[in-house]
Amino acid sequence: MSSLVVPGQPLGSASAYIPGPGVHIFNGQIIASLVGQVVTTTPPSSSSSSSTNTTTTTTPTPTISVQKPILSTTATEEPNATLLPEVSSTVLCRITRINTRQATASIFSVNDHICGDEFQGVIRVQDVRLTEVDKVKIFNSFRPGDIVRARVISLGDQSNYYLSTAGNELGVIMADSEMGDQMYPINWREMKSTRTGVVEERKVAKPF
Repeated sequence: MSSLVVPGQPLGSASAYIPGPGVHIFNGQIIASLVGQVVTTTPPSSSSSSSTNTTTTTTPTPTISVQKPILSTTATEEPNATLLPEVSSTVLCRITRINTRQATASIFSVNDHICGDEFQGVIRVQDVRLTEVDKVKIFNSFRPGDIVRARVISLGDQSNYYLSTAGNELGVIMADSEMGDQMYPINWREMKSTRTGVVEERKVAKPF
């Protein structure tokens, strides 16, 4: 099974790698910008000759990038379809719809490993955060399309796992604004558009 990285996760020093697609540089570190798999590529070493007839080999700097995961679809690949969420599992999920009482999500990763099949979960309004539970509004916490890190708190009913984002490290890790621009977290309850600077409310997960 392939391990995943999530937005905000450090991947290495900027002095050791060239940033590729799916990453950015922050405070001298290469940081993941996508949910996906790390890919490191190193071009062939180059050799040069000096006037003293000695050959020097130069080791090029590797490029590091993050690619969106590809789910296994053939019988010859790893049996990811057998990976099931369990109570206390940490999952990544995509919000599919919301109402005043809950957010419905599609689980695609369990404990940093890709699922062969997606599972449905719900985040109830009382499970969004630890404090001021009576003031929580689903519409200010999640939007359809958001990528969320959550924890399984119950196997629920036959069709849904019950999920919780009541923890500093849990919540929205990747989201687009209403205009379709990628956003980044600015505090525990707001994210900001990378293009327009517009701020929208979310239940934000603490960055790595």
